[in-house]
Formats: sequence, C-alpha cells, structure tokens
Amino acid sequence: MSEEQKGPRWGRWIVIGVLAAAGWGIVRGGGHEPAASSAAPSLAPSAAASAPSAAPGASSAPPPKPSGAYDPADYAAPVRKYAAEAGVNPQLLMAILYNEAYKPHDPDFERAWQRNKPDSAFGIANMHRAAFDDTKPGRPFADRRWEELPDDRNLAIQAAAWHLHDLAGQLPVRASAPLDKDELLALGYNAGAGNMLAFARGVKIGPQAQSYLDRLHDNWARSGEAVK
Repeated sequence: MSEEQKGPRWGRWIVIGVLAAAGWGIVRGGGHEPAASSAAPSLAPSAAASAPSAAPGASSAPPPKPSGAYDPADYAAPVRKYAAEAGVNPQLLMAILYNEAYKPHDPDFERAWQRNKPDSAFGIANMHRAAFDDTKPGRPFADRRWEELPDDRNLAIQAAAWHLHDLAGQLPVRASAPLDKDELLALGYNAGAGNMLAFARGVKIGPQAQSYLDRLHDNWARSGEAVK
C-alpha cells in the first residue's frame, strides 16, 4: 500500500461520519406526513434578526426571527383573527397547526430542508408554493411571497385560513361520505382539493389521509381549548 493510500485513519472516519449525516438529512423528507420517528434533526435556534434603528416616532422594532420550538396555542390570537377574516372554523385552523407541528419550524432548518427536497412546504402551516400562490390573489397578503412564510408565522396562519376558505368553496352542498365539513377541509388541506372531493363522494380514505385525520381528531379538543 502506498503512503498516499494509507492516509490518517481519523480523517477517513470524519469524512465517513459527515457523509452519513448528510445522507440521513436528505432521506428525511418534508411535506405533510411525518417521518417514522418523531425526532427530527436538531438545529440550533436561529439568531434573532438584527433590527434596524427605529425611526423617530416609530412604535416598535420588527419582531425577531422565530426559532424552531413553539406551541401552536401561543398563536391563538392570530388564529382567531384570520379564521374570522376568512370565514373558517378557528378550531379547525388551530388543529391543522397542531397536525403540522411535527417538524422543527426554524427558518434556517426549513430552508436547508427545502434545498434537499425542493417540493417541501414552508411555514408553521406547512404550505406548498403552489397552494400559496393560488390562494393569495385578491387577498390582504397578495403582495407577499411564499419564501417569507418561515419568517412570518402570522402570514403562514393567514394564508392557511384563506386556503381553507377556498377549499370550502369547492365542497358540494351535501357530501356522500360520513365526514363533516371540517374533516373534509382538513383532508383537502393535506391531500389536495381533488382528493377532498373524491372523499366527499364517498371514495375510501387511504392510510396516509386516515393518519392525518386521526391526528386531527387527537388534536381537536386542545385546539378548541386554545381558541375559545
């Protein structure tokens, strides 16, 4: 074996460890369905964004960048506000936030995840780019961008509320399935409008959609407590 081949053993183990960690991060995907393990790769909380000097007469500085750890119940006020604005059930909107809280919602983490999985979702409501862009025209946030969702949780909640509003507008007056309106809207949020309409016609729910619905039921009572 040549000297070039021998190389320091520690260096080779470090390289192997780094590659293994990177590969693990790529395998764990985004989207609405959680991974098999509830533990996600940890990321140090983002440093607070430096706020510019307040202009004379300004009431307050911009809020700091949010970190990953959060309780959806802390956002009860914007949930109530934007649910009322969009005409949707605030308990449903809060339950969706609980359903979507399975991954760390640190802005840096979300952007790193999106670089490995370009079709992943952004923000605490886990909204995909297409859903956001379809929802925003004519709405109070029409001039905002999907890329802002990780940094602005109020925007994420507002966009989710109006997306639910739009899904509700597509539901038939009477559904054939033994599901109520909120259950169908939650399935539409998770699986898309086409699947929601199929479920409303009585098409059997698959295991992934059923898992989302089961978690909605598990989160329903505490969601109601949070927004009352």
